[in-house]
Amino acid sequence: MITFEHNKDLTSLTTFAIPARARLYAEYADVKDLIRITRSDEYNSNNVFHIGGGSNLLFDGEYDGLILKSKIKGRQIYLKDDKTVYVIAGASENWSDFVDWCVENGLGGLENLAGIPGEVGASAVQNVGAYGVEAGDRIFSVECFDSFTRKVVTLKPNECKFGYRTSVFKTEAKGRYYVLRVSYLLTPSDESSEYGYGPLKSFAEKLGRVPTIGEIADEVKRIRDSKLPNPAEIGSAGSFFKNPVINEYYFNEEVLRRNPDVPSYKAGENLVKVPAGWLIEQAGFKGKVVGGAQVYPKQCLVLVNKNNASAEDVLNLSNEIIKTVNEKFGIMLEPEVNIISTKMKITILGSGTSKGVPEIACGCRVCRSHDMHDKRLRASALVEVDGQNLLIDVTPDFRQQALRCDLHHLDGVLITHSHYDHVGGFDDLRPFCFNGPVTVYLRHDVNEDLHRRLDYCFKSHLYPGVPVFDMKEISRSPFYINGTRILPIEVRHGKLPIVGYRIGDFAYLTDVKTISDEEKSKLFGLKGLVINALRRREHFAHLSLSEALALIDEVKPERAWLTHFSHEMGLHSEVESMLPENVYPCYDGLEIEIK
Repeated sequence: MITFEHNKDLTSLTTFAIPARARLYAEYADVKDLIRITRSDEYNSNNVFHIGGGSNLLFDGEYDGLILKSKIKGRQIYLKDDKTVYVIAGASENWSDFVDWCVENGLGGLENLAGIPGEVGASAVQNVGAYGVEAGDRIFSVECFDSFTRKVVTLKPNECKFGYRTSVFKTEAKGRYYVLRVSYLLTPSDESSEYGYGPLKSFAEKLGRVPTIGEIADEVKRIRDSKLPNPAEIGSAGSFFKNPVINEYYFNEEVLRRNPDVPSYKAGENLVKVPAGWLIEQAGFKGKVVGGAQVYPKQCLVLVNKNNASAEDVLNLSNEIIKTVNEKFGIMLEPEVNIISTKMKITILGSGTSKGVPEIACGCRVCRSHDMHDKRLRASALVEVDGQNLLIDVTPDFRQQALRCDLHHLDGVLITHSHYDHVGGFDDLRPFCFNGPVTVYLRHDVNEDLHRRLDYCFKSHLYPGVPVFDMKEISRSPFYINGTRILPIEVRHGKLPIVGYRIGDFAYLTDVKTISDEEKSKLFGLKGLVINALRRREHFAHLSLSEALALIDEVKPERAWLTHFSHEMGLHSEVESMLPENVYPCYDGLEIEIK
């Protein structure tokens, strides 16, 4: 029997010890429990987030949905020969205790990861790492529950897509797979094989011999204790930021120009890794306090709950660090901590049609208006959700739009179609490419079109500094961006098939003229809808005002906003006064919050 707890206090379930609650909470002990949960109304009618030991989480307020937690335990050595041992552990096993158990049993390979807080399941999800070793280096397989098929599957390391503090479980498969057990390939040896990293190399040289796995584990814990706060004494989530991995050309040309002393380490072809802690300390944040949050004086990579901090305190401090480091060094820091929220913020970057408003050389009263609501750049939107920034369309006005909203990073770009007023600003994405390619989600035909237009971005030998893109083709099926579910909605722009997007309870549609009943069904149950309304009279490829209002009346979102206006629509103030209740005209810079 599964019990769903209501209004669950999550404070003790995270190492940050910052007050947080969830509307619903449930635990499971086996696959049968998970099947029951995934068939329940509580699961299917709510946002769902899975937690482990809570060591890498920051809840931003109340979680309006269902929190799941594993109670699957157990450790077993199940195959052994002279050179290899396979060890399997349940996802809810304490990670530090599990590493100690491996060391006590003479099993080498995980000792460099001793003392890391959290659970075994998180080792695969987060690909935890320290002192030259990552969990993904030792993982043989991950047993998961597939919530889509309600079946148990086993993923090999290549299927897990392990990367620097990431995996498939944090990216495109986030929310799909729940880790049940993790299998590790270890070595039956008392001698450590990984002691050439930083302080461990000095430790081995001091010993004058090869350290044992027990000595390495003890030394790692000693180093961690000297630099990192004990979560039992002061709340933290460990390293709050990732060490940035950036383009080597950009590092040499821009970062070293600003400060020639910035340290770096080779991190792959044409890439370097920069220590985030050094950047934060040099930016003047050592010991810095904002509200109840503090940059830990012994290790600037860590933010701590010094004095009854709120999530807002931590986020304000984090944002101040990110902004200052970027200004000083030209490097954008990214949080390693998962920021969990069911809030969504949409900024309308542009609300005009292909020619914008005012139109060039037009003397109509709208184009001559001094009201800033009547100054409309080409249609685009920025969606802030799950701690990431998603851009919908890259207009010819993107540079101006990005500067106006102080945009510093992007986690993905969603393209509706390839008309110039929706893709003309692609080259201006280059500042977001220095930490790696910008990921773009688009239809096959749009991808082919952009490859022709932007051929210089897709050559085998790229000119230094050109924008670099990871183009991911989409269909009508849902896909995920770092765990955020995106539902494409196919509409017709005249006869041209194009894409709108539903993200949670929000949908953005532009350049729509018609939509099928099947695709229209994706628009029901929305809290917010942005949709185009070109002008009052009919148009062959766009919804008119009356057509847009009729569609809104049919799908009945809680609130709706009209965008992609031409100057023919009239003055903003006039349009605003004539719209039905809960329908509003967009304007550039409008911020919409969906809870």
